[in-house]
Amino acid sequence: MMHIVLVEPKIPQNTGTIARLCAATNSQLTLVGPLGFSLEDKYLKRAGLDYWEHVSWTHVPNTKQFFETQVNQILPPFLLSSKSKKRYTDVKFSQNQMLIFGSETEGLSEEIKSSYPSQCITIPMMNPNIRSLNLANSVSIVLYEAIRQID
Repeated sequence: MMHIVLVEPKIPQNTGTIARLCAATNSQLTLVGPLGFSLEDKYLKRAGLDYWEHVSWTHVPNTKQFFETQVNQILPPFLLSSKSKKRYTDVKFSQNQMLIFGSETEGLSEEIKSSYPSQCITIPMMNPNIRSLNLANSVSIVLYEAIRQID
């Protein structure tokens, strides 16, 4: 089972879409820190449709606590950053891998990324005028590469 972590997500539609993806792939979803929406948000529910009951998910309200207690339990995580030089296709994913994504507006903090410098990976973008991809698209791209490698 893959483990998708969203740190302080802001857009409920992205989180709902990612929840639906996690349901389809039997991946664990963890929402970390303060969220930019209510878990009762109608857009969150709408994007996830009626799949929420099929998602194994949790919310850890404290970001610091999550990184102190739940990261590195099994394998070192991979952290997604548009600032990394290492491509997601250049790493070997393992079963139970934790994939950590930052918020749509800020990404992961420098403090978090500096704690795992060799574990930061990126999705390359060919147009230098584009800063980042949509969060739900990014999770899909990397998760399915991990599944491809493991399968």
